[in-house]
Amino acid sequence: MKNQIGSMVAIHRYPVKSMMGEELNATRIGNKGIQGDRAFALADVATGKIASAKNPSKWPNLFAFKASFTEPLNGAATLPPARITFPDGSTALTADGNISSRLSTALGKPVRFLASAASPGTLEEYWPDIDGLARRDVVTDEAMPPGTFFDCAAVHFLTTATLDSLRASYPEGRFESRRFRPNFVIETPPELKGYPENDWDEKILSIGEEVKIKITGPCGRCVMTTLAQGDLPKDTGILKAAAQHNKARVGAYASVVQGGVIRIGDQVKTE
Repeated sequence: MKNQIGSMVAIHRYPVKSMMGEELNATRIGNKGIQGDRAFALADVATGKIASAKNPSKWPNLFAFKASFTEPLNGAATLPPARITFPDGSTALTADGNISSRLSTALGKPVRFLASAASPGTLEEYWPDIDGLARRDVVTDEAMPPGTFFDCAAVHFLTTATLDSLRASYPEGRFESRRFRPNFVIETPPELKGYPENDWDEKILSIGEEVKIKITGPCGRCVMTTLAQGDLPKDTGILKAAAQHNKARVGAYASVVQGGVIRIGDQVKTE
């Protein structure tokens, strides 16, 4: 029996890891997640590690870059180029021969642009000194799933119920979905309170007419949620609230059981 839990209210794709991305009205999804999501990344030439805003002291302005594809994706195996907008407003295509050099200049350190994840990658993560986190005031090396530029899983979603609960716990904070960089935001009914994703481990969510995803576990949050982006200010209280009230979890990870097309307004149900 299916139980309706809400509807799809936002779809996000991030063509280049740790840069701002694009909001979509519809997307194709397969076993590797949303087509084109985290398709590209930057690597630190000195260490070979993947550049990530999870270590903001080393990569302080990655959120000032934005990437979007130059044309709609049609499910083809080969992706079109993405256009990167630099902090100064200039642009470059990911297919440009000098893209690594331009990014290196803009970032102030040598980086290599990666069009695919040919080998298992590692990124650095800074754990701020906040009660409730697994580690505190330390930088760790974190392995990424082989063949991807994902942190943990191919799909990440959250509900409006969770955002509302966090707002209630810390009214001074701006809990907007973009702080958490989800693929999907599910608008849940007002009567659904608390952090509903916590209760969905191993459940199947059906989205629209064809897509099914399996919840694989909660999404533990990191320092990225506290960083400034656009008009959102830097705010460590965001992560403190999540740690205090929900074990630093916001949203959930999932794998794709059955792919297809997801559209804004699609109904989401548990099976």
